[in-house]
Amino acid sequence: MIINDLLKQAHMTRYRLAEQAGIPHATLSDICNGKTKLEKCSAETVYKLAKALGVTMELLAEDGIRQTERECAYEYGLPEYLQHDLDAYKDGLRKKSSLLDCYWGELYGSINLAEISDGVITPEHADYLRKKYLWGRNP
Repeated sequence: MIINDLLKQAHMTRYRLAEQAGIPHATLSDICNGKTKLEKCSAETVYKLAKALGVTMELLAEDGIRQTERECAYEYGLPEYLQHDLDAYKDGLRKKSSLLDCYWGELYGSINLAEISDGVITPEHADYLRKKYLWGRNP
């Protein structure tokens, strides 16, 4: 995320940025860790962060938009078998299905098949899907 890169360039900690921007440290931490998307934040929060970092609001917003577009591209338009297994897994999560471990295994196999055997998704794409859905981490 661009905020982490800007922090490194400025030799600034998250705590210092939160203090200078006048936003709660927990809010900044959620943004930096990907728990809260910057484009979901209020304009005031984005303005305060941009001002404290010495950049424009557009620069911060553009990074969030690119991330959202990448996520949309990575989760739709997949091979039919992979899209089916991804949708089934999401549905199983939503319904708290007792078959979730089966859906997990099917999705894992489909991601590997699409990446390794069929070559229809890139390793980066496969890693994104694994991290988000199988390992429960923000990609």
